[in-house]
Parts: sequence; structure tokens; C-alpha cells
Amino acid sequence: MSLDEIRAATARADSPLTAAILAARWVRSAGADDEHGRWWRANPDSRGASAVTPEPWSLYSGAAGIVLFFLELAAATGHEAYLEDARAGARRLAATWREQDDLTLYHGLTGVMVALMEAGWALGDGNFEAEAAAIADLIVRRGREAGGDEGPQWSRDPAQRGEGGIILGLLRAATHLGVPAYEEAAVEAGLRIARLPVPGHRFGDCADLPVDAVTPGFLAGTSGTAFLLARLYGVTGVDRFLQAARSGAAFVREVSLVTGACAVVPHHVPHARSLHYLGFCSGSAGVARMFYELYRVGGDPADLEWVLRLAKGIVRSGAPRRRTEGYWNVACQCCGAAGVIELFVGLWAATGDQAHLDYARALAADLIGRATDHNGQGYRWYQAYRRLRPGEVTADTGYMVGAAGIGSALLHLHAAGRPGDPRRVVLLPDNPFPAIPLPPSAVR
Repeated sequence: MSLDEIRAATARADSPLTAAILAARWVRSAGADDEHGRWWRANPDSRGASAVTPEPWSLYSGAAGIVLFFLELAAATGHEAYLEDARAGARRLAATWREQDDLTLYHGLTGVMVALMEAGWALGDGNFEAEAAAIADLIVRRGREAGGDEGPQWSRDPAQRGEGGIILGLLRAATHLGVPAYEEAAVEAGLRIARLPVPGHRFGDCADLPVDAVTPGFLAGTSGTAFLLARLYGVTGVDRFLQAARSGAAFVREVSLVTGACAVVPHHVPHARSLHYLGFCSGSAGVARMFYELYRVGGDPADLEWVLRLAKGIVRSGAPRRRTEGYWNVACQCCGAAGVIELFVGLWAATGDQAHLDYARALAADLIGRATDHNGQGYRWYQAYRRLRPGEVTADTGYMVGAAGIGSALLHLHAAGRPGDPRRVVLLPDNPFPAIPLPPSAVR
């Protein structure tokens, strides 16, 4: 029996772990089984629909992300029931992935591949890893068919939401599954992206943006592409990748607003220079990942200085107590508090600076305090996922947009608070921070 079944429905969370357990109760209330396994509704709340288009399989809002959450919750609590949740979801992913056509990391098969690799490793099930390899084979084959002599190509978008995420997934698969061909395809595709004049400047098709907008952010912008190129430099040592990554980083520095030791990044230019998101997708928490990856592979202290500038910019904004245009009523991993917690937990693990962990705890305390459990079905976070639609309030279950991802961020914080019991946490391929969230001094 798992803790979310034992704990009283009226109990309030007294720790990040307890909050994650109660979030699991909400996710479980959305579960549905069929002959293939288990999937989860994006929002089981009878009062409203999901904040996003239904994607029952995806990492962003569907089963792939929820499988990762349950794997982590099982590791944190030692309760086998959560492993069975993950197993049921992975079984369905393995049986149905061929019905999907999208290849991307967050919305398509690359994310499913990542979930199946993690499930295979945690559950000791080689069938899941075999299906992950079949997905990787399909991705490489599709890329080579589309790219021809120019090398593998999957879309015209080099950002994390497009080719960038696919390439990062292939790099993860090459390491996890031990197949060099996946890395070879990733490197070939990366070399083509590295030839772009300034990486990441092809984003006129983003929803709600002007057609000539340039986005310096992470998920759909320059920072995410520069992160990819820095990662490829770390893998290959090819200087072209480092030069291209630094080109993208230079653009981000140029358009950012720097005040003393603080920096914030515009959502898009030239139209929204004064709109500064704080979260992962388009704001400081994501852009900081790019600068840290550059520091990690290149060793330039100036890149780490920019990571810290962005972190200080978040603190200076007044979050979590102060709501701004870039930190509104949103709690999720994508653009809200959970994604910011991930940054500060990662920074503490990377630097050992206690101030980062203290701030992550302050963010978590505010986030937990905003949770709702009005009917005893578990913690959920009602949020205005879309900033431009403040009246559209929903409480989703998925990883990037809902309770599973919020729960995962809280589990990472919980792991960081246990130096005597270090454990591996599941980080996505675009997270550059230590997979055991402890500074080296604490491990020693």
C-alpha cells in the first residue's frame, strides 16, 4: 500500500515529499486502464478541460512524463505500488507508440523513448528498453530519409521543441543503450544546425507571437539551441559546436537587461523587451541552463557568472511572493514555480551555495501553500497556464503542465535535503545539473 492511500485526505503537507505524495493521489484519480496498460487524463476535474491539447502519450502532458514521476516517487518512498503505476503506464507506451507520428522530445516519440529507457532501467525490464531502441531506430531512419545528403533532419526548427530535443534524446539513447549510431546521427544533424548564422533565430511560427519575433528563451528559442550545441561540443570536442554555442549565448547577453549583478531576459524581441519570464520555457530558469552547460563543457567562469546573474534576477524580482507579468498565477514546470525550483536545486548541487537551496525551499513552501485538495482526491494546482488568458484556470496532471512535474520538482528538493542518503533523480536530457542533487562536499 502506498503512502497516498494511507495518509488522511484532510492532512496538509508538512514537507516536499508529503506534497509529492498528495500530488500522486490527484494523478492517480485521472488513471484509466485498457487492454494495453494505463493512461491518465490530462485533467480529471469535472469543472473544466485541460490547459493543453490532449496528448495521452507525451512527456509534456501525458503518460511519458507521469511514468517518470511515479518512478521517482517509488525511489523516494520505497513503495512498490508506485512502481506498478509506472509499469502499467510504460506497458501502454510500449504497446501503442507506433500509433504516434510526432518525433519531438516534449510532445512526441523522443519523450516516450526517454520514459521507456528510464522505466526499463528502474524496473529491470528489457522489453521497455527494446522498445526504446526501436523508437530510436525509427527516429534515425526518418531523419536520414528526410535529410538526404545534408544529414539527418526532422524539422526546420532547431530549438528544443523541434530538432534540438530530438538530438538530445538520441545522445541520451546512445549512452543508455550503447548504440554509437544514435550519437553519429545526432552529431551530423548538429553540424547542420551549427552552420546557422546565429543559432535559434527561426521562430516566427510561435503561437501568440508576431511573425518577425526572435525568442532568446530555452524551449523555443536561441538559448535552447545554444545549449544543444554546447552539449555536442562536450560530447565530441569539435570546436565548431563551441563557437556556434557562444554565438547564440552572445546574442542572449546582448538582448538581456543587466542591472548590477542581476540579469533578466526578454520574452521576445524587438517587441517585448520589457516582458521578462522567470520560468523554464522562455525565461531565466531555462536560459540559465544554457549558460551552465557552456560553463560545464568550456570552463569559462564568465558563463557561470551569467548563471548567477540570472538567478539573482529571479530573487530580485520578489518571487514567490510578488507576482509579475513574467511570474503570474502559474505553478508548473514549463513556465512556473516548479521549473524555478529545479534551477535552484541544480545550482545548489553544482555550487554548494546554501543560499540556492534556501531559496528553493522558500519557493516550495509557497507552492505547497497554493495547492488545493478540496475533495480529498489529492493535491492539484489551479493555474492560468496561458498568461494571456488569465481567466482560463485549470489543474492538470502532466509533467510540464501539472501535478506530476510539480511533484517531481518537490522530490528533487527532498533529495537535496538528504545528504546522508543520496539518490539519483530523473533529469530530462536538457537539464545540465547533477543527477544526484548534492554538492561534492556533501557526498564526501
